[in-house]
Amino acid sequence: MPVIGLTGGVATGKSTFASALLRELPMRHFDSDRCVHELLATNDATRDAIVAAFGPAVCDQAGRPDRTALRNIIFADEKRRRTLEGILHPAVHTQWAALADDTRRRGTWLLVDIPLLYETQAEGEFDRVIVVASSKKVQIERLIQKRGLAPALAEKIIAAQFDIEAKTQKAEHVIWNDSTRRNLDGQARLLADWLRVRFS
Repeated sequence: MPVIGLTGGVATGKSTFASALLRELPMRHFDSDRCVHELLATNDATRDAIVAAFGPAVCDQAGRPDRTALRNIIFADEKRRRTLEGILHPAVHTQWAALADDTRRRGTWLLVDIPLLYETQAEGEFDRVIVVASSKKVQIERLIQKRGLAPALAEKIIAAQFDIEAKTQKAEHVIWNDSTRRNLDGQARLLADWLRVRFS
């Protein structure tokens, strides 16, 4: 049974689509963003590596890496961004790859939500890849209005990711999300129907 990769760009609605697809086609689900949160909040090896690379000033009062402080640093300096990715990506990959192996042994389904799927050259590890895309204009509006980011930072975050059009050209399935939640739900329903037929 399939291991499906889900990716997209920042603020394209990937997590919202994941929820819609899981309602239509229940399966195991790995959320890379949640995994990173857990690593930063609880994993001492991750904390120690980040402190060694960036200094103790990136930690909060509890001594854990602070996501906002890290974000401000890495999107101002590409080299430091790659340093952080070199710490986090292998740890995240270890977790979802183990879950994928277990899923294949069990003969079940797995959806792996990875924002930087193509950036980490992971596409070959999936049976299908879905990209959730939207226009850059909509991405920026969402980052400013929903996440409260400054326009310049929103631009930097988008620029740091693999070009969304290039992602859509690589993917087996493209979900376009410049429209309404109802439209997104309809796309989830259609894709779920297709996947059932394909992997039945």
